[in-house]
Amino acid sequence: MKTAAELALVFLGGFAIMVLEVAGVRFLARYYGGEFYVWISQIGMVMAALAAGYYFGGWYADRAQKPARLLWLLTAAGIFTITIPWLAPPILTGLEQLHLVDNQVSPRWQKLGPAVGSALLFFLPCFVLASLSPFTIRLAARHLDRVGRASGSVYAASTIGSILGVFLCGYFFLNLLGIPDILRATGVLTLLLGGLCWYMNRFYEDNL
Repeated sequence: MKTAAELALVFLGGFAIMVLEVAGVRFLARYYGGEFYVWISQIGMVMAALAAGYYFGGWYADRAQKPARLLWLLTAAGIFTITIPWLAPPILTGLEQLHLVDNQVSPRWQKLGPAVGSALLFFLPCFVLASLSPFTIRLAARHLDRVGRASGSVYAASTIGSILGVFLCGYFFLNLLGIPDILRATGVLTLLLGGLCWYMNRFYEDNL
């Protein structure tokens, strides 16, 4: 039961990250068009969030050591994701207006608009979701002789979730649901992951 909960946590975390990445491209395209720079901005910012989240997750796992400590992070990320459809219009419109009134900004730097928008809207939730994998490895690998197996299982589950998120979002969610609904649903999923972390706390002793 404990192992299943650990793998479910990272599987759904990877799933949510890729849904945010794919849906985020379509969301940003409303303001910047479907240009190449929108794609590379979203991909680059999500990768930056993953790198930062992996590092933070490992650092935080060594100090927190109990999954319930992830609850506040996932709650904040979930609430933020739910509010993206309302936060985005003033933020992205403001970035557009900034370029219009500032004639000193070169076209090259104006192309960074999608990257800034992506960072403001999607970095935080992807950062928090990325921290789940190293944290879960810390929980699963309580003995040195199982570190390799535990890390392999965690990253495999996370990657499978990411693959599923890409295909389901790209082929089904975008056609069946509106992008705001996809973002809100992903935010709710993130909140539920916080609840899962709270539930998982019963599996671990006070000192791991």
